[in-house]
Amino acid sequence: MAAAQYCHLRIRHLPVIGNMHQLGRGFLHRKLQELARHHGSLFLLRLGTVPTLVVSSAAMAGEVLKHQDHVFCGRPQQYTARGHMYGCRDIGFSPYGERWRQLRRIAVVQLLSVKRVDSFRVLREEEAASLVARIRTASAPENAGAKRRAVNVSDLIVSLTYTVVSRAAFGNKLGGMEPQVFRETTKEVFDLLGTIAVSDMFPRLWWVDWLMGLDARTKRTASKLDDVLERALQEHEKSSESNDGEAGDLLDDLLSVVKEDGEGLKLDRIDIKGLIFDLFVAGIDTTSKAIEWAVAELIKNPREMAKVQEEVSQVAGTQGVLEEQLGRMSRLQAALKEAMRLHPPVPLLIPRETIQDTKLQSYDISAKTRVIINAWAIGRDSESWENAEEFLPDRFMHNTIDYNAKDFRFIPFSAGRRGCPGIAFATRLAELALANLMYHFDWELPEGQDVESFEVVESSGLSPALKFGLILVAKPPQA
Repeated sequence: MAAAQYCHLRIRHLPVIGNMHQLGRGFLHRKLQELARHHGSLFLLRLGTVPTLVVSSAAMAGEVLKHQDHVFCGRPQQYTARGHMYGCRDIGFSPYGERWRQLRRIAVVQLLSVKRVDSFRVLREEEAASLVARIRTASAPENAGAKRRAVNVSDLIVSLTYTVVSRAAFGNKLGGMEPQVFRETTKEVFDLLGTIAVSDMFPRLWWVDWLMGLDARTKRTASKLDDVLERALQEHEKSSESNDGEAGDLLDDLLSVVKEDGEGLKLDRIDIKGLIFDLFVAGIDTTSKAIEWAVAELIKNPREMAKVQEEVSQVAGTQGVLEEQLGRMSRLQAALKEAMRLHPPVPLLIPRETIQDTKLQSYDISAKTRVIINAWAIGRDSESWENAEEFLPDRFMHNTIDYNAKDFRFIPFSAGRRGCPGIAFATRLAELALANLMYHFDWELPEGQDVESFEVVESSGLSPALKFGLILVAKPPQA
């Protein structure tokens, strides 16, 4: 490694612990953004024994995710990911190689193709209508003359995404876990995935994770979710020989691939659960948070909400929102994108790792270097976005910036080989849910609160949600 090239990239660190003292706990994306302001959009940390490259600008992200994607496509095998993802045998955390390529191909071609996503249109519309009905019931006055009741919109959004993803993945076989229990369990999963284990930084100190209880927590949470997946898998296996006329779900699709020899890849029971795990957990969590953040930002910006409501009402007319109309709701789509610019589902994306030595901007980067891409900082970079901290959906109107990561200023779903294969599934549901919420209701804060005092505060963790649930009053829209 050329020291002259390395020294300007590397932040000075302490012996043994490296730069870990500068990170602390929680809100890592904010701390790394602050370091980038002092050290530039590309810098190298030493986290224990692990060299870690941090990318904080669209230009550098383009170099990593496009021009050298073939080098930066590895995935570090972190402790808690191995514990939850069946030894990293899912798509998101699996090591790069032929097995991963085959798994991703199954996901993209067999499970999450545009045609397959389209096939769940009726399901999405049914559950969106159910969401509207539940809000009407929950918000209705207790008696004549009483005020409308506030509802926990966050919980209802989680319930919606949980039901849609469960039905799409497992049919009507939800695995026996209630939405509220699922939310608590997935929060624990993401908290653990966002935990820096001692053994990740100091492999020889693996016993510390056991001593501190991280091993027990990981096993306990993984067991809860595995029970759901195992139960659903057993139910499908029992009913596989009897066709009851229902349309197949994604687990049926996956079992069919396995029977056909898995595109040449020998898949076993663990592979099946690893594949479906990504869709079930990540799909529910990130989609619900995208909707939640969009609603929160629109509440905070009532003028923008009024514009979205006007557009949705004009496009939908009197028949209500149909999925086929979403393509004509450009302002609604812009509001969702703007919310995801400010609040990407995974602010630091999932860490990558170099699979060989390379050069980046004349700097030598060695193989096995961990790579963190700060999508949160990129989305708030004042050099890329005017008034970067403000919620301004107009910036996404009349341009071609989309979720496909062709513009590296906006990468909420990552990009390149490791980009999320479920973008179409997630965004279709998010747009439909948001459109229905804007069409059927006028939204207000509970009595005693006003927009000026309403704070959009994030929780800590790998995938931050609102720190406090979104409690709102839903009223019939004004004629």
